Amino acid sequence: MCRCTWTGSRRGNSRHILLLRKLYTVLLYLLAPLVLMRLAWRGLRAPDYWRRWPERFAFIEPALGKQVIWIHAVSVGEVQAAVPVVHALLNRHPDYSLLVTTVTPTGSDRVTALFGGEVAHVYAPYDLPGAVARFFERVRPQLAIVMETELWPNLFHQCRQRAIPLLLVNARLSPRSVTGYRRVRSLAAETLAAVTEIAAQSEADAGRFESIGARAATITVTGNLKFEQRIPSSLLERGEVLRREWGVSRPVWIASSTHEGEDELLLDVYQQLRKQYSDCLLVLVPRHPERFESVAALCRARGYNTVLRTDHGACSTETQVYVGNTMGDLPLLYAASDVAFVGGSLVASGGHNPLEPAALGRPVISGPHVSNFIEICSLLVDAGAAVQVADTGELLQIVSRWLGDANERHRVGQLGREVIEKNRGALQAVMTIIERYL
Repeated sequence: MCRCTWTGSRRGNSRHILLLRKLYTVLLYLLAPLVLMRLAWRGLRAPDYWRRWPERFAFIEPALGKQVIWIHAVSVGEVQAAVPVVHALLNRHPDYSLLVTTVTPTGSDRVTALFGGEVAHVYAPYDLPGAVARFFERVRPQLAIVMETELWPNLFHQCRQRAIPLLLVNARLSPRSVTGYRRVRSLAAETLAAVTEIAAQSEADAGRFESIGARAATITVTGNLKFEQRIPSSLLERGEVLRREWGVSRPVWIASSTHEGEDELLLDVYQQLRKQYSDCLLVLVPRHPERFESVAALCRARGYNTVLRTDHGACSTETQVYVGNTMGDLPLLYAASDVAFVGGSLVASGGHNPLEPAALGRPVISGPHVSNFIEICSLLVDAGAAVQVADTGELLQIVSRWLGDANERHRVGQLGREVIEKNRGALQAVMTIIERYL
Protein backbone atom coordinates (compact mmCIF):
# COMPACT_ATOMS: atom_id res chain seq x y z
CA MET A 1 0.00 0.00 0.00
CA CYS A 2 2.79 2.42 0.81
CA ARG A 3 4.52 1.67 -2.48
CA CYS A 4 1.31 2.30 -4.40
CA THR A 5 0.76 5.57 -2.59
CA TRP A 6 4.32 6.65 -3.33
CA THR A 7 4.03 5.65 -6.97
CA GLY A 8 0.75 7.46 -7.30
CA SER A 9 2.26 10.56 -5.71
CA ARG A 10 5.23 10.45 -8.07
CA ARG A 11 2.98 10.09 -11.10
CA GLY A 12 0.81 12.94 -9.86
CA ASN A 13 3.87 15.12 -9.43
CA SER A 14 5.08 14.22 -12.95
CA ARG A 15 1.71 15.18 -14.39
CA HIS A 16 1.87 18.44 -12.44
CA ILE A 17 5.32 19.28 -13.80
CA LEU A 18 4.29 18.33 -17.35
CA LEU A 19 1.32 20.64 -17.03
CA LEU A 20 3.55 23.46 -15.77
CA ARG A 21 5.91 23.06 -18.70
CA LYS A 22 2.99 23.02 -21.13
CA LEU A 23 1.55 26.16 -19.55
CA TYR A 24 5.00 27.76 -19.77
CA THR A 25 5.20 26.83 -23.46
CA VAL A 26 1.70 28.10 -24.23
CA LEU A 27 2.59 31.37 -22.51
CA LEU A 28 5.75 31.66 -24.63
CA TYR A 29 3.76 31.15 -27.84
CA LEU A 30 1.24 33.77 -26.73
CA LEU A 31 4.07 36.17 -25.94
CA ALA A 32 5.98 35.46 -29.16
CA PRO A 33 4.36 38.35 -31.11
CA LEU A 34 5.24 40.72 -28.28
CA VAL A 35 8.81 39.38 -28.22
CA LEU A 36 9.12 40.05 -31.95
CA MET A 37 7.68 43.52 -31.48
CA ARG A 38 10.21 44.19 -28.73
CA LEU A 39 12.97 42.91 -31.01
CA ALA A 40 11.81 45.33 -33.69
CA TRP A 41 11.57 48.21 -31.21
CA ARG A 42 15.09 47.56 -29.87
CA GLY A 43 16.21 47.46 -33.47
CA LEU A 44 15.19 51.10 -33.85
CA ARG A 45 17.90 52.03 -31.34
CA ALA A 46 20.30 49.17 -32.11
CA PRO A 47 19.87 47.89 -35.70
CA ASP A 48 21.88 44.75 -34.90
CA TYR A 49 18.74 43.36 -33.24
CA TRP A 50 17.11 43.25 -36.70
CA ARG A 51 19.88 41.27 -38.26
CA ARG A 52 20.03 37.47 -38.29
CA TRP A 53 16.62 37.19 -36.61
CA PRO A 54 15.91 33.77 -38.22
CA GLU A 55 18.69 32.38 -36.02
CA ARG A 56 16.47 33.03 -33.00
CA PHE A 57 14.15 30.35 -34.39
CA ALA A 58 17.12 28.06 -35.21
CA PHE A 59 17.05 28.60 -38.96
CA ILE A 60 20.78 27.99 -39.17
CA GLU A 61 23.16 25.96 -41.31
CA PRO A 62 23.59 22.33 -40.20
CA ALA A 63 26.85 21.47 -38.47
CA LEU A 64 29.24 19.53 -40.70
CA GLY A 65 32.44 17.65 -40.01
CA LYS A 66 33.76 17.63 -36.45
CA GLN A 67 31.84 16.85 -33.30
CA VAL A 68 30.39 19.98 -31.72
CA ILE A 69 30.74 21.39 -28.22
CA TRP A 70 28.05 23.99 -27.69
CA ILE A 71 28.71 26.85 -25.24
CA HIS A 72 25.93 29.31 -24.41
CA ALA A 73 26.85 32.72 -22.99
CA VAL A 74 23.91 35.12 -22.87
CA SER A 75 25.83 38.41 -23.21
CA VAL A 76 29.16 40.20 -22.75
CA GLY A 77 29.81 39.23 -19.13
CA GLU A 78 29.14 35.55 -19.73
CA VAL A 79 31.23 35.57 -22.90
CA GLN A 80 34.12 37.07 -20.94
CA ALA A 81 33.76 34.37 -18.28
CA ALA A 82 33.85 31.70 -20.99
CA VAL A 83 37.15 32.94 -22.46
CA PRO A 84 39.52 30.65 -20.47
CA VAL A 85 37.25 27.64 -21.11
CA VAL A 86 37.10 28.32 -24.85
CA HIS A 87 40.87 28.73 -25.09
CA ALA A 88 41.45 25.56 -23.07
CA LEU A 89 39.10 23.57 -25.31
CA LEU A 90 40.69 24.94 -28.48
CA ASN A 91 44.16 23.99 -27.21
CA ARG A 92 43.37 20.62 -25.65
CA HIS A 93 40.65 19.32 -27.99
CA PRO A 94 41.24 20.54 -31.53
CA ASP A 95 39.25 17.57 -32.83
CA TYR A 96 36.04 19.31 -31.70
CA SER A 97 34.25 22.30 -33.24
CA LEU A 98 33.07 24.98 -30.84
CA LEU A 99 29.75 26.76 -31.27
CA VAL A 100 29.12 29.78 -29.02
CA THR A 101 25.60 31.17 -28.78
CA THR A 102 24.55 34.48 -27.30
CA VAL A 103 21.28 36.36 -26.89
CA THR A 104 22.45 39.94 -27.38
CA PRO A 105 24.23 41.57 -30.34
CA THR A 106 26.84 42.94 -27.93
CA GLY A 107 27.56 39.39 -26.84
CA SER A 108 27.83 38.37 -30.50
CA ASP A 109 30.27 41.19 -31.20
CA ARG A 110 32.37 40.17 -28.21
CA VAL A 111 32.57 36.56 -29.45
CA THR A 112 33.84 37.79 -32.82
CA ALA A 113 36.34 40.19 -31.23
CA LEU A 114 37.74 37.57 -28.86
CA PHE A 115 37.79 34.43 -30.99
CA GLY A 116 37.45 35.48 -34.62
CA GLY A 117 37.00 32.44 -36.83
CA GLU A 118 38.22 29.97 -34.19
CA VAL A 119 34.62 29.37 -33.07
CA ALA A 120 31.25 29.47 -34.80
CA HIS A 121 28.53 31.80 -33.51
CA VAL A 122 24.75 31.97 -33.86
CA TYR A 123 22.05 33.46 -31.68
CA ALA A 124 20.49 31.04 -29.21
CA PRO A 125 16.98 29.88 -30.13
CA TYR A 126 13.95 31.07 -28.26
CA ASP A 127 12.79 28.42 -25.78
CA LEU A 128 9.99 27.19 -28.05
CA PRO A 129 9.82 23.40 -28.60
CA GLY A 130 9.97 23.68 -32.39
CA ALA A 131 12.90 26.11 -32.41
CA VAL A 132 14.79 24.09 -29.79
CA ALA A 133 14.24 20.82 -31.69
CA ARG A 134 15.41 22.46 -34.92
CA PHE A 135 18.52 23.78 -33.14
CA PHE A 136 19.52 20.34 -31.85
CA GLU A 137 18.80 18.65 -35.16
CA ARG A 138 21.07 21.10 -37.00
CA VAL A 139 23.83 21.49 -34.42
CA ARG A 140 23.88 17.94 -32.94
CA PRO A 141 26.14 18.88 -30.00
CA GLN A 142 28.05 16.20 -28.13
CA LEU A 143 28.12 18.41 -25.03
CA ALA A 144 26.18 21.48 -23.90
CA ILE A 145 27.81 24.06 -21.62
CA VAL A 146 25.65 26.90 -20.27
CA MET A 147 27.48 29.76 -18.60
CA GLU A 148 26.33 31.19 -15.27
CA THR A 149 22.52 31.34 -14.99
CA GLU A 150 20.23 30.38 -17.85
CA LEU A 151 17.41 27.98 -16.97
CA TRP A 152 15.29 27.19 -20.02
CA PRO A 153 12.72 24.43 -19.37
CA ASN A 154 12.19 23.29 -22.97
CA LEU A 155 15.84 23.44 -23.99
CA PHE A 156 17.00 21.61 -20.88
CA HIS A 157 14.21 19.02 -21.27
CA GLN A 158 15.28 18.26 -24.83
CA CYS A 159 18.91 17.91 -23.74
CA ARG A 160 17.77 15.17 -21.38
CA GLN A 161 15.53 13.56 -24.00
CA ARG A 162 18.42 13.48 -26.49
CA ALA A 163 20.94 12.26 -23.87
CA ILE A 164 23.16 15.32 -24.34
CA PRO A 165 25.31 15.98 -21.25
CA LEU A 166 24.40 19.44 -19.96
CA LEU A 167 26.74 21.42 -17.69
CA LEU A 168 26.08 24.68 -15.86
CA VAL A 169 29.52 26.30 -15.63
CA ASN A 170 30.54 29.25 -13.46
CA ALA A 171 27.03 28.89 -12.14
CA ARG A 172 25.60 31.57 -9.92
CA LEU A 173 22.25 32.60 -8.50
CA SER A 174 21.52 35.91 -6.87
CA PRO A 175 19.17 36.04 -3.86
CA ARG A 176 16.73 37.96 -6.06
CA SER A 177 16.77 35.18 -8.69
CA VAL A 178 16.16 32.57 -6.00
CA THR A 179 13.04 34.42 -4.90
CA GLY A 180 11.72 34.32 -8.46
CA TYR A 181 12.51 30.65 -9.05
CA ARG A 182 10.91 29.61 -5.76
CA ARG A 183 7.58 30.84 -7.07
CA VAL A 184 7.79 28.08 -9.70
CA ARG A 185 9.95 25.68 -7.72
CA SER A 186 8.48 22.52 -9.24
CA LEU A 187 9.29 23.71 -12.76
CA ALA A 188 12.73 24.96 -11.68
CA ALA A 189 13.53 21.62 -10.01
CA GLU A 190 12.41 19.67 -13.07
CA THR A 191 14.52 21.93 -15.30
CA LEU A 192 17.57 21.43 -13.08
CA ALA A 193 17.00 17.66 -13.09
CA ALA A 194 18.11 17.75 -16.73
CA VAL A 195 21.48 19.22 -15.74
CA THR A 196 24.27 16.66 -15.58
CA GLU A 197 26.59 18.74 -13.37
CA ILE A 198 26.67 22.24 -11.88
CA ALA A 199 30.03 23.96 -11.43
CA ALA A 200 29.09 26.65 -8.90
CA GLN A 201 31.08 29.81 -8.27
CA SER A 202 30.75 29.64 -4.47
CA GLU A 203 29.27 27.70 -1.56
CA ALA A 204 26.55 30.35 -1.36
CA ASP A 205 25.64 29.77 -5.01
CA ALA A 206 25.64 26.01 -4.46
CA GLY A 207 23.20 26.44 -1.57
CA ARG A 208 20.93 28.64 -3.66
CA PHE A 209 20.77 26.06 -6.44
CA GLU A 210 19.87 23.40 -3.89
CA SER A 211 17.14 25.65 -2.50
CA ILE A 212 15.35 25.67 -5.86
CA GLY A 213 15.58 21.93 -6.40
CA ALA A 214 19.05 21.01 -7.69
CA ARG A 215 20.42 17.74 -6.32
CA ALA A 216 23.44 18.24 -4.07
CA ALA A 217 25.20 15.31 -5.76
CA THR A 218 25.31 17.23 -9.05
CA ILE A 219 26.94 20.37 -7.59
CA THR A 220 30.67 21.08 -7.30
CA VAL A 221 32.07 24.39 -6.06
CA THR A 222 34.82 25.28 -8.54
CA GLY A 223 35.33 28.99 -7.91
CA ASN A 224 34.79 31.88 -10.28
CA LEU A 225 36.28 31.77 -13.78
CA LYS A 226 36.43 35.56 -13.83
CA PHE A 227 39.45 35.33 -11.51
CA GLU A 228 41.26 33.49 -14.31
CA GLN A 229 41.65 36.53 -16.54
CA ARG A 230 45.23 37.45 -17.42
CA ILE A 231 46.20 41.00 -18.22
CA PRO A 232 48.60 41.20 -21.17
CA SER A 233 51.43 43.67 -20.76
CA SER A 234 50.45 45.16 -24.10
CA LEU A 235 47.17 46.34 -22.57
CA LEU A 236 48.97 48.34 -19.89
CA GLU A 237 51.27 49.79 -22.53
CA ARG A 238 48.30 50.81 -24.70
CA GLY A 239 46.70 52.34 -21.61
CA GLU A 240 49.78 54.52 -21.09
CA VAL A 241 49.63 55.69 -24.71
CA LEU A 242 45.96 56.61 -24.39
CA ARG A 243 46.61 58.38 -21.10
CA ARG A 244 49.25 60.56 -22.76
CA GLU A 245 46.61 61.55 -25.31
CA TRP A 246 44.24 62.55 -22.52
CA GLY A 247 46.90 64.34 -20.48
CA VAL A 248 49.30 62.60 -18.11
CA SER A 249 49.04 65.13 -15.30
CA ARG A 250 45.23 65.48 -15.17
CA PRO A 251 43.19 63.22 -12.87
CA VAL A 252 40.97 60.68 -14.67
CA TRP A 253 37.89 59.03 -13.18
CA ILE A 254 36.09 56.29 -15.12
CA ALA A 255 32.44 55.36 -14.53
CA SER A 256 31.78 52.13 -16.39
CA SER A 257 28.75 50.06 -17.42
CA THR A 258 26.29 52.75 -16.40
CA HIS A 259 22.53 52.30 -16.64
CA GLU A 260 19.65 54.64 -17.35
CA GLY A 261 19.11 56.98 -14.41
CA GLU A 262 22.68 56.53 -13.21
CA ASP A 263 24.45 58.92 -15.58
CA GLU A 264 22.60 61.92 -14.15
CA LEU A 265 23.76 61.01 -10.65
CA LEU A 266 27.35 60.60 -11.81
CA LEU A 267 27.32 63.94 -13.58
CA ASP A 268 26.08 65.54 -10.36
CA VAL A 269 29.09 64.04 -8.56
CA TYR A 270 31.38 65.18 -11.35
CA GLN A 271 30.08 68.75 -11.02
CA GLN A 272 31.07 68.77 -7.37
CA LEU A 273 34.36 67.00 -8.06
CA ARG A 274 35.43 69.71 -10.49
CA LYS A 275 35.42 72.26 -7.66
CA GLN A 276 38.50 70.47 -6.32
CA TYR A 277 39.90 69.06 -9.58
CA SER A 278 39.00 71.54 -12.29
CA ASP A 279 40.95 69.64 -14.94
CA CYS A 280 39.48 66.23 -14.06
CA LEU A 281 38.43 64.05 -17.01
CA LEU A 282 35.33 61.87 -16.59
CA VAL A 283 35.35 58.74 -18.75
CA LEU A 284 31.71 57.67 -19.00
CA VAL A 285 30.91 54.24 -20.49
CA PRO A 286 27.22 53.31 -20.83
CA ARG A 287 26.43 49.62 -20.53
CA HIS A 288 24.21 49.40 -23.61
CA PRO A 289 25.25 50.65 -27.08
CA GLU A 290 21.84 52.09 -27.84
CA ARG A 291 22.45 54.65 -25.06
CA PHE A 292 25.80 55.96 -26.34
CA GLU A 293 24.38 58.93 -28.22
CA SER A 294 21.77 59.86 -25.61
CA VAL A 295 24.37 59.86 -22.83
CA ALA A 296 26.67 62.06 -24.91
CA ALA A 297 23.72 64.41 -25.53
CA LEU A 298 22.99 64.48 -21.79
CA CYS A 299 26.59 65.48 -21.04
CA ARG A 300 26.49 68.26 -23.61
CA ALA A 301 23.13 69.47 -22.24
CA ARG A 302 24.84 69.79 -18.85
CA GLY A 303 27.35 72.11 -20.49
CA TYR A 304 30.34 69.77 -20.61
CA ASN A 305 32.83 69.67 -23.46
CA THR A 306 32.11 66.10 -24.56
CA VAL A 307 33.73 63.81 -27.10
CA LEU A 308 33.10 60.19 -28.01
CA ARG A 309 35.80 57.56 -28.36
CA THR A 310 34.93 57.24 -32.03
CA ASP A 311 35.89 60.91 -32.46
CA HIS A 312 39.47 59.72 -32.97
CA GLY A 313 42.07 62.12 -31.65
CA ALA A 314 39.44 64.65 -30.54
CA CYS A 315 40.15 64.46 -26.79
CA SER A 316 42.15 67.47 -25.63
CA THR A 317 42.95 69.21 -22.38
CA GLU A 318 39.67 71.08 -22.89
CA THR A 319 37.63 67.86 -22.97
CA GLN A 320 35.66 67.28 -19.78
CA VAL A 321 33.68 64.10 -20.54
CA TYR A 322 34.94 61.25 -22.71
CA VAL A 323 32.16 58.82 -23.69
CA GLY A 324 33.32 55.27 -24.36
CA ASN A 325 31.11 54.22 -27.26
CA THR A 326 33.04 51.26 -28.65
CA MET A 327 32.66 47.61 -27.73
CA GLY A 328 35.53 45.66 -26.22
CA ASP A 329 37.58 48.70 -25.19
CA LEU A 330 36.58 48.88 -21.53
CA PRO A 331 39.77 47.17 -20.23
CA LEU A 332 41.84 49.72 -22.16
CA LEU A 333 39.84 52.60 -20.69
CA TYR A 334 40.35 51.17 -17.20
CA ALA A 335 44.10 50.92 -17.89
CA ALA A 336 44.22 54.62 -18.79
CA SER A 337 42.25 55.79 -15.72
CA ASP A 338 43.12 56.47 -12.08
CA VAL A 339 39.95 55.48 -10.22
CA ALA A 340 37.12 53.20 -11.34
CA PHE A 341 33.44 53.29 -10.44
CA VAL A 342 31.59 50.18 -11.64
CA GLY A 343 28.05 51.04 -12.63
CA GLY A 344 24.66 49.40 -12.42
CA SER A 345 25.14 49.82 -8.69
CA LEU A 346 23.81 53.30 -7.90
CA VAL A 347 20.51 52.15 -9.40
CA ALA A 348 18.89 48.80 -8.71
CA SER A 349 20.42 46.86 -11.61
CA GLY A 350 22.53 44.43 -9.61
CA GLY A 351 25.95 45.87 -10.53
CA HIS A 352 28.67 44.64 -12.87
CA ASN A 353 32.00 42.86 -12.62
CA PRO A 354 34.52 44.77 -10.45
CA LEU A 355 37.34 42.33 -11.20
CA GLU A 356 38.29 43.96 -14.50
CA PRO A 357 39.57 47.21 -12.97
CA ALA A 358 40.95 45.35 -9.94
CA ALA A 359 43.03 43.12 -12.23
CA LEU A 360 44.56 46.27 -13.71
CA GLY A 361 45.49 47.57 -10.28
CA ARG A 362 42.82 50.26 -10.18
CA PRO A 363 41.00 51.10 -6.93
CA VAL A 364 37.34 50.18 -7.29
CA ILE A 365 34.13 51.80 -6.11
CA SER A 366 30.61 50.42 -6.37
CA GLY A 367 27.22 51.61 -5.18
CA PRO A 368 24.86 49.78 -2.83
CA HIS A 369 23.17 47.57 -5.48
CA VAL A 370 25.55 44.69 -6.22
CA SER A 371 23.26 41.66 -5.97
CA ASN A 372 24.81 40.10 -9.10
CA PHE A 373 28.31 40.22 -7.63
CA ILE A 374 27.83 39.94 -3.87
CA GLU A 375 30.66 37.50 -3.19
CA ILE A 376 33.18 39.24 -5.44
CA CYS A 377 32.40 42.68 -4.03
CA SER A 378 32.67 41.34 -0.48
CA LEU A 379 36.08 39.81 -1.22
CA LEU A 380 37.42 43.06 -2.62
CA VAL A 381 35.91 45.25 0.11
CA ASP A 382 37.12 42.95 2.91
CA ALA A 383 40.62 43.01 1.42
CA GLY A 384 40.63 46.80 1.25
CA ALA A 385 40.77 46.75 -2.56
CA ALA A 386 37.37 48.37 -3.07
CA VAL A 387 34.81 50.56 -1.35
CA GLN A 388 31.06 50.17 -1.51
CA VAL A 389 29.32 53.51 -1.08
CA ALA A 390 25.76 54.10 0.06
CA ASP A 391 25.05 57.20 -2.01
CA THR A 392 26.51 59.89 -4.24
CA GLY A 393 27.79 61.84 -1.24
CA GLU A 394 30.05 58.97 -0.22
CA LEU A 395 31.01 58.42 -3.84
CA LEU A 396 32.22 62.01 -4.10
CA GLN A 397 34.30 61.64 -0.93
CA ILE A 398 36.05 58.45 -2.05
CA VAL A 399 36.76 59.59 -5.62
CA SER A 400 38.08 62.91 -4.34
CA ARG A 401 40.34 61.22 -1.79
CA TRP A 402 41.79 58.68 -4.21
CA LEU A 403 42.36 61.17 -7.03
CA GLY A 404 44.43 63.25 -4.63
CA ASP A 405 46.63 60.43 -3.30
CA ALA A 406 48.66 58.42 -5.84
CA ASN A 407 50.31 56.30 -3.13
CA GLU A 408 46.94 55.29 -1.72
CA ARG A 409 45.65 54.43 -5.21
CA HIS A 410 48.67 52.22 -5.81
CA ARG A 411 48.31 50.47 -2.44
CA VAL A 412 44.60 49.75 -2.93
CA GLY A 413 45.19 48.62 -6.52
CA GLN A 414 47.84 46.13 -5.43
CA LEU A 415 45.44 44.67 -2.89
CA GLY A 416 42.97 44.03 -5.72
CA ARG A 417 45.60 42.18 -7.73
CA GLU A 418 46.38 40.05 -4.68
CA VAL A 419 42.72 39.09 -4.27
CA ILE A 420 42.59 37.91 -7.87
CA GLU A 421 45.81 35.92 -7.56
CA LYS A 422 44.62 34.19 -4.36
CA ASN A 423 41.35 33.08 -5.97
CA ARG A 424 42.67 31.50 -9.17
CA GLY A 425 42.16 27.80 -9.83
CA ALA A 426 38.60 27.65 -11.17
CA LEU A 427 39.68 26.81 -14.72
CA GLN A 428 41.39 23.53 -13.83
CA ALA A 429 38.42 22.48 -11.69
CA VAL A 430 35.97 23.31 -14.49
CA MET A 431 38.04 21.55 -17.17
CA THR A 432 38.18 18.43 -15.00
CA ILE A 433 34.37 18.34 -15.08
CA ILE A 434 34.08 19.13 -18.80
CA GLU A 435 36.61 16.52 -19.86
CA ARG A 436 34.62 13.74 -18.23
CA TYR A 437 32.23 14.06 -21.16
CA LEU A 438 34.70 14.34 -24.05
